[in-house]
Amino acid sequence: MSRILAMKSKGHAWTWALALAVAAVLVMPRPGLTQSDQPVFDARQSEAIEKLVRDYLLEHPEVLIEALQAYEQRQQAAEAERRRAAILAEAEALNHDPDAPVLGNPEGDVTLVEFFDYRCPYCKQVSGAVVQLMEEDPMLRVVMKEFPILSQESVRAARIALAAARQGKYHSFHFALMENGGSFTDAEIFAIAASVGLDEARLRPDMQDPDVETAVRRTKAVA
Repeated sequence: MSRILAMKSKGHAWTWALALAVAAVLVMPRPGLTQSDQPVFDARQSEAIEKLVRDYLLEHPEVLIEALQAYEQRQQAAEAERRRAAILAEAEALNHDPDAPVLGNPEGDVTLVEFFDYRCPYCKQVSGAVVQLMEEDPMLRVVMKEFPILSQESVRAARIALAAARQGKYHSFHFALMENGGSFTDAEIFAIAASVGLDEARLRPDMQDPDVETAVRRTKAVA
């Protein structure tokens, strides 16, 4: 019996929905018709239509929730597609920037692109997961995007990291910096560089190379 009542209730809801749709069609401007040719309702008819819509929404407020949910889902889908299109448009710069250091397997079949700042606490948290991924998947290729946006210390660290790549020590220096507490002075950064075997005498001129600045600016533009 309860199932029959439920079916009748659903049928009633559909009847109201149909009536609401008809009302909407009646009051909607007709394409191709001039203003004077549009259907005109007198005050009594307009009031009846408004009451029909109002009564339906009061009796079935879940319709509003469903409409909002459907709208939100469409918005999310549109945003996901926009992001996908943006990534595809920048695919070459994301995956094959010659100035972006590559960790893991340079010939890997899966590419992970990471934008990071050495002072970012979330980047530091992710760092361990990136190491774990590379250990678990020998075919993972990781493109490192130096994206210093938090401070001048971040910019200095990014420049030195890119200079470290010229000595073949990017991997060691990068993760040593990520293990650092947060903010760091020049002395602290160069102490970390020395701890992984970097030559400071080479680092200082290399970090000032215009190509290093260009690499950082290009990454910011892509981001």
